[in-house]
Amino acid sequence: MTSYVALLHSIILGEGRRVVMADLRQMAERLGYRLPRTLVATGNLIFEAPEQPLAEIESALEKAFLETFDRHVDIIARSADDWLRLADGNPFLAAGEEDPARVHIRVMRSPLRPDAFDGLRSYCTRGERVAVVGGDLWADFGGKASESRLLGASTTKRLGIGTWRNWNTVKGLRRILAG
Repeated sequence: MTSYVALLHSIILGEGRRVVMADLRQMAERLGYRLPRTLVATGNLIFEAPEQPLAEIESALEKAFLETFDRHVDIIARSADDWLRLADGNPFLAAGEEDPARVHIRVMRSPLRPDAFDGLRSYCTRGERVAVVGGDLWADFGGKASESRLLGASTTKRLGIGTWRNWNTVKGLRRILAG
């Protein structure tokens, strides 16, 4: 068995409706995934399953999500080893440790090209810093991400399928996987 992390792009099902993490864990169990656990109520799922291509896991989770919650949501999966490498690759570690809410990563389904963020530079108007590491986009927002134009410009249309997580979440998932 291999441990995996799955990240939901959104847990919003409609006005006033969100995915309940217990329901998400039950969905994973119905797929035959073992020991499903969640971290905070924002769509972070850890489970064990036979080793298989990530695309197969993502597809199975997305299909089950649609059947369970009647809505399609993009889901990004990583093996535990890949997640630990991702966490170890934080290029803004000092800033993240100082203020974990200011450093985020956009975890991508398909790797970004190193030059992919060139078009985003014009949105870095408050001292934001960005880096592509292992195909994922790291950002030091220099403050609240919600106040940055960069966050809104980092869309699926512009960058491809991906989802943002802050440094606290990255560390929390790493802690669960290492525990």
